[in-house]
Amino acid sequence: MTIGSACVIGATGQIGRAAVRALAAGGWRVRAASRGGGRDRSWPAEVVSVAVDRDDDAAVAALIGDGCDVVLDCVAYGRAHARQLLGLADRIGSAVVISTAAVYEDDQGRGFGTQDRPDGAPRYPVPLPESQRTVPPGDDYGGRKVALERELLAAGDRLPTTLLRAGAIHGPYCRTPRELYFVKRALDGRPVRILAYGGRSRFHPVHVDNIAELVRLAAQRPGSRVLNAGDPQAPTVADIAAAVDAVLGVRGELVLIDGAPPHPHIGSTPWSLAHPLVCDMSAAERELGYRPVTGYLESLPATVAWLAERLADTPDWRAAFPDMATAYDPMADLFDYAAEDAWLRSGGHSLAP
Repeated sequence: MTIGSACVIGATGQIGRAAVRALAAGGWRVRAASRGGGRDRSWPAEVVSVAVDRDDDAAVAALIGDGCDVVLDCVAYGRAHARQLLGLADRIGSAVVISTAAVYEDDQGRGFGTQDRPDGAPRYPVPLPESQRTVPPGDDYGGRKVALERELLAAGDRLPTTLLRAGAIHGPYCRTPRELYFVKRALDGRPVRILAYGGRSRFHPVHVDNIAELVRLAAQRPGSRVLNAGDPQAPTVADIAAAVDAVLGVRGELVLIDGAPPHPHIGSTPWSLAHPLVCDMSAAERELGYRPVTGYLESLPATVAWLAERLADTPDWRAAFPDMATAYDPMADLFDYAAEDAWLRSGGHSLAP
């Protein structure tokens, strides 16, 4: 039975692939739009692939056509994209738009990108509710997402929009896969995993299939709302290191640093935060009936296998994942083994039991 029509913008990205699959399985008639017009082999044949430039207003309008029941926008940033969607509001039943947990700031005005402020790193409530204050609109990643959110929420009477604030997204097809940090070390035979903040950092992960489930539920229950998107668990970075090693059948020794990284290339991982960021998922459970379809540990083997395959095909990690080289600035060199070894030789570490 067909529920209705759905247009997915950014369909061949990490989130889009899973969301198209979930929507189609849920009975939606899906038009899957991406810059190249490609398709994922897991999609059913009835999914229609369309080549669309997200920044081309006419192309997006043509995608919507005479109208659709729901639009999922995986790649929207800033006011311009919000206004583009609102300009088509008379042809769209509702929208689901991917945002980010990077919009949050703590009660002292310290945001996600202020780990090195003199007055300390941000301290978020645990768990972190959607009512927590956000950074001001701006030109950085979080600021652009806030501008997007505010524009859409202010027009909720014209276009009901569910904004999903995703945590640390994981799963296959990620352009900046955090798990690469440990997968490559395991494949390279590195004997240690150096972790700042005592290995206790927690940056709430969310698997793409859980985001896809939230998308499916929000499409069925339109509304103007903001919801966190997270897995059922938020493991520590030490837990993640051990889990990746276990999947690959190796065992690295944890080297824990009590405080901040002594050097940008030593102990700083893509999950490293001085204080935890753990999202409150009760609103999604209450408003959508959300129940996660997978967890971090259950989903990890498929992610690790995909990463290992990519590295086998393209051993140079910068070529395999070019966006990783700059994604976690200032940690531009994720695999500076020489710096790690020099620091270890200096004796400035404590070994985990």
